[in-house]
Order: sequence, then structure tokens, then C-alpha cells
Amino acid sequence: MSEFSVKPLFDRLIIKQEEAITKTSGGIIIPSGAVDKPHRGIVMAVGKGKKDEPMTINVGDKVLIGSFSGTNIEVEGEMYIMCRQDDIMAILLD
Repeated sequence: MSEFSVKPLFDRLIIKQEEAITKTSGGIIIPSGAVDKPHRGIVMAVGKGKKDEPMTINVGDKVLIGSFSGTNIEVEGEMYIMCRQDDIMAILLD
């Protein structure tokens, strides 16, 4: 991964959202109003953690996040989610 231009503080991390699925495998198009916020993403940057709580998530990890977790931010024209390590529900192994 290349150097990211924002460095999160403490236990925060920045996630690049995966695109929402807008078409089923059978070819049915899902209306934009029925598409949920993406729940998966790739970690682009991580903070150093807290004194009593080291970071267990690394840059490049694919993660599962809660529907309403974090804050949307824009960096160099791209949209990302900034959230705390506690907002991560799982690291996806694939």
C-alpha cells in the first residue's frame, strides 16, 4: 500500500468502503434507495493505539464495520470512513 496522506490519532483508523452491490447474480437491479451503506472495507491507515489498548488491526486488512459506525471523510477527492477500533466487528479472512 502506498503512503496515505492522513494519519489517524490514537485508536482511530481510516477505511476505504467497498462499493455496494447494485445488481443481483440473476441480473436484477437493486434501486439505490434499497442499497444499504457498505459494511465492508479495506483499512488504509491506523493510529498508534491507546496506552492500555494497542492496535490489533493493520493497514490492508479487510474489515466488517457496523452500518452506522464512524464518520464519512473526504481525502483527495475520495470518500472514506474514520472510526475507532471498537467499531470494527471482524477482520475478513479471504
